[in-house]
Amino acid sequence: MSLHLKRVYEEPAGDDGYRVLVDRLWPRGIKKENAQIDLWLKDIAPSGPLRRWFAHDPAKWEEFTARYFRELEEREALLAQLREKAAHGRVTLLYGAKNAQFNNAVALKAFLSRDKFRSD
Repeated sequence: MSLHLKRVYEEPAGDDGYRVLVDRLWPRGIKKENAQIDLWLKDIAPSGPLRRWFAHDPAKWEEFTARYFRELEEREALLAQLREKAAHGRVTLLYGAKNAQFNNAVALKAFLSRDKFRSD
């Protein structure tokens, strides 16, 4: 599985592959026609209440990932879309958060990687 992470505000690159925005909210200041996003998979993002509770607080990271993983377990069809794309080439998960270490795209990639190892 070829999953990569990138902040949506960074310039698109030729090696990004299939670009998927995984945030529930459209990033501020980005025009849809200029974003070069192949898919906006907003329903794979954390629920509104979970997103607001987390508020990108690193102290809440462990609990956030546990809660988000439980939400992801209910979104098999969306996860299957990402797995399918990643099985056939590079997929870049795009996020808007300023924090590159503690955001939902990082958690989503970890979930998909964990899932991959459990099914082997």
